[in-house]
Amino acid sequence: MTPRFALALALLAMAMLPATAHAYVGPGAGIALVTGAATLIVSLVLGALSLLLWPFRLVWRRLTRKTPPNRPALKRAVLIGLDGLDPDLVQRFMDAGRMPTFQRLRDAGMFRPLQTTTPAMSPVAWSSFATGVHPGKHGIYDFLTRDRRTYLPDLSSTDIRPPDRHLNLGAWRIPLGKPTIKLLRKSTSFWSILGQHQVPTAILRVPITFPPERFDGILLSAMCVPDLQGSQGTFTHASTQAEDEAIGGQHVLLQRDGDAWTGALIGPEHPLRSDHRELALPFRLTCRDGAWSCRIGRETVDLPLQAYTDWVEVAWPLGLGLKLRGIARLRLLAGGDTPRLYISPVNIDPTRPVMPISQPVVFSMFLARLIGRFATLGLAEDTWALNEGVLDEAGFLQQAWANHDEREAMFFQMLQRHDKGVLTCVFDGTDRISHMFMRYLVEGHPAATPDAETFGSVIEDTYARMDDMLARVLETERLDDPDTLLVVLSDHGFKPFRRGMNINSWLRQEGYLTLNEGRTESGEWFEAVDWERTRAFGLGLAGVFLNVQGREAKGCVPKGEAAALAAEIAAKLTGLRDEEADGVGVLRAWAKAELSAGPYTERSPDVVVGYAPGWRASWDGVRGLVNDVVFDDNTKAWSGDHCIDPREVPGVLLANRVLGEGREELSITDIAPTLLEAFGVPAPKWMDGSSLL
Repeated sequence: MTPRFALALALLAMAMLPATAHAYVGPGAGIALVTGAATLIVSLVLGALSLLLWPFRLVWRRLTRKTPPNRPALKRAVLIGLDGLDPDLVQRFMDAGRMPTFQRLRDAGMFRPLQTTTPAMSPVAWSSFATGVHPGKHGIYDFLTRDRRTYLPDLSSTDIRPPDRHLNLGAWRIPLGKPTIKLLRKSTSFWSILGQHQVPTAILRVPITFPPERFDGILLSAMCVPDLQGSQGTFTHASTQAEDEAIGGQHVLLQRDGDAWTGALIGPEHPLRSDHRELALPFRLTCRDGAWSCRIGRETVDLPLQAYTDWVEVAWPLGLGLKLRGIARLRLLAGGDTPRLYISPVNIDPTRPVMPISQPVVFSMFLARLIGRFATLGLAEDTWALNEGVLDEAGFLQQAWANHDEREAMFFQMLQRHDKGVLTCVFDGTDRISHMFMRYLVEGHPAATPDAETFGSVIEDTYARMDDMLARVLETERLDDPDTLLVVLSDHGFKPFRRGMNINSWLRQEGYLTLNEGRTESGEWFEAVDWERTRAFGLGLAGVFLNVQGREAKGCVPKGEAAALAAEIAAKLTGLRDEEADGVGVLRAWAKAELSAGPYTERSPDVVVGYAPGWRASWDGVRGLVNDVVFDDNTKAWSGDHCIDPREVPGVLLANRVLGEGREELSITDIAPTLLEAFGVPAPKWMDGSSLL
């Protein structure tokens, strides 16, 4: 190895960008956070060391792990997670004859609502699924939390920090150390406990598993795996017309060059340059005899109109012979003299991951060898490209089903190979499609378009497609097998999202939030908020935080008065009416003291808002905008939601045997202790759930 190449590897091993505070309402869950290249680059050197050391770690774990203290009741458990599957819709579509396999599973065992968490959000509920505890014990309360120093949003589940020191050598800025990427979910997952007791476990795309924890099993991370921008999903829209930046995306202006059009795919800031200039990868669109193609980097791909390419390698040059590599899909949106091109968020390449996305690191490579490259982004369905009109409904659905097909392929591959222990796979399409197409399922939605006849059955068809997948599972699995537990579950249900509430505008109206003198509205992320006179502010999809002395940087609420103030705000919000819509917008709000206790309740909002079905936090409010509008119509394609009163959006639990017989209510916290008991491992006393066996 040459000294120059050795230096290059060392630089890449330690390189990262300073984290930025910029955030925006983004894809999938509604929030994306640009966190910098700490989420971008994990070194080739560290990756190679991990590969070399993994066999030794495996041998050590096998020598030190325990056997289950009790006799297992099962040989195998297969759990199919369908994010956002709604029990009322399941019953409706079963009654209509669209879900016969779900009926078979119900008749062989059981079908019941499954209590979700407070708040009713995927990162919260799936964290409780993994750990068997309420949020107070795992510390995840939303997609976002607040930075107490800056009042800006921060990702709630992952802590990403740059090295403390750097060495400046001219234009180069060399990190002296490595970035920190840490999973913030607390408590212990059931798969870690099973791994300690020699129970084989395979976990595919369960949310809030990034970065992957080390345990004696295999895991592929999901929600909160970033793209190579360091965000939760930033698409690119290239066109010949100047445009404003879209929420969740960036615009590239195409330039005419003879019979071609040129542009550049903008990447993150350069991780090794002191000027932090953005990386840019030129691309060239060409049309010959009506056939379009794109050359990007060293790859040339055909571009049929309104069709996605296969995964294309994207490689931004870093200098010193290094490149930052990922994968993306391209879609030609329009041709002619005004071409338009969509480029998906640049995903981490599972065949050569620049970040830890699986446990062990070779697992994503193994899956890619089996099924080909696949989407690794945690929120891979580009909801904001549809919200902003860059993708149309057909383009979004094609992308969502392509992602689903990849996940089906990896699930069925592991189903063939995993004949004992626990296999769990979570599918996202039911959630993302419900978010975007609920406007066609209900009458009178303000975001509905004249395409109701075309898209009115999309959600029903999605549920029927899940039924078809289950039917293929039952081609290999016996419903009456006493040694196998087959479960279909969801983390929450769904309701229409017709009206938004700007909680920050309401707080200002009620005198809890104050703007700077002379301002009647703020910019994004609380620009122009007078923090020294503001007692409360809303952040995330269901939370109100108090500005407490000694806790927030400019806190003005004495600690001794915080509990009473939280109770006061919760009481005012409970039953709050939306007079324009002639309905109750907030069913219930809870002060922190009313929520489940635990060692991590300091992460909780001081007030959690439970909106009524039909209402949710408004887009302006989630982006930290303060104005005079409290309630308004939701006119975006994102037309269904679950971030409401959790009593209104339970998940589902179907199984091939009766679980929780005699229990009045089943909870998502019960799944972890159930699986532990099934394999002869007593549930830890700190788990809030209890076994359903």
